[in-house]
Amino acid sequence: MPPEITISHTAQKAWLTPLLCLLCGGALLGLSTNLAKLAGELALAPLAFLTWSISAAAIILLGIATLRNTLPPFTRRTLEYYGVSALVGVAGSNFIFFSAVPHVGAGFVALIIALPPLLTYVGALALGMERFNILRATGVVAALAGAGVLAINKLSASNADNFWILVALLGPVLLAIGNLYRTLRWPPGVAAAALAPGMLLAAAIMLLATGLLTDLPLRLPQEKALPLALIGAQALVFSGQFLLLFTLQKIGGPVLLSLLGAVGAVVGVPIAVLLQGEAPPQGLLLGALLIGSGVALVTLGRAKTSVR
Repeated sequence: MPPEITISHTAQKAWLTPLLCLLCGGALLGLSTNLAKLAGELALAPLAFLTWSISAAAIILLGIATLRNTLPPFTRRTLEYYGVSALVGVAGSNFIFFSAVPHVGAGFVALIIALPPLLTYVGALALGMERFNILRATGVVAALAGAGVLAINKLSASNADNFWILVALLGPVLLAIGNLYRTLRWPPGVAAAALAPGMLLAAAIMLLATGLLTDLPLRLPQEKALPLALIGAQALVFSGQFLLLFTLQKIGGPVLLSLLGAVGAVVGVPIAVLLQGEAPPQGLLLGALLIGSGVALVTLGRAKTSVR
């Protein structure tokens, strides 16, 4: 095969696979926030909905790992990895988001999940995980600016619930910490398909313990089938989302991974507006254009770096 063809194929692989993981994972993330709003409308408590959805997703991914012969290993290193990853990337952040959705709307939560890129990029530069790249830096700033336009408009609204807005803004900080931690502490030789179910299993245990040690309800409505169907749908979304998350983490790194939220915003906000009847956020067009441009620049910057 001629060298130029090899380089072309390498370049295509360098950006296409991560981009597909980013787009599909982000779409599932945007869908997840809207399912959380539906759960609230069905009187499903946030902790109950999250706990049983995560538990079912863990079972699904454990089944897939069994078929692939990639069951999660249980060593001191991996147990630490599952626990910390679950706390910041699943249990803590999602509990914040799911609790905030009834107060600030699915559209706003989808938007603020787009905020971690700058935190992740700055952290990756400080820790020596990334070299400065002007395209990637511009892309991260553009994506953050797009999310910022939408968030500022939400905060300035006359009916804004400032307490829940501020609580919800803690979620992106946890996500950024998780993005960096999972790359820094990735157990050597362990596949993404093994780490995803291990993390979800740890998250399910944490959420169950929270329910048992507090007054937060874990019970599900018994008289209707719709809540159970919604939990099943969320479990499938979580399964795909976190499997793609670990795959993207491995091949794309923490900064590209952090743009999952930006894609989730572009998908989640229109769903909230068109299907759930939420008012369109002010500045939606400008925000979406900036976020889309940011995703493109970060992906292009990574592809150029990969083939040098």
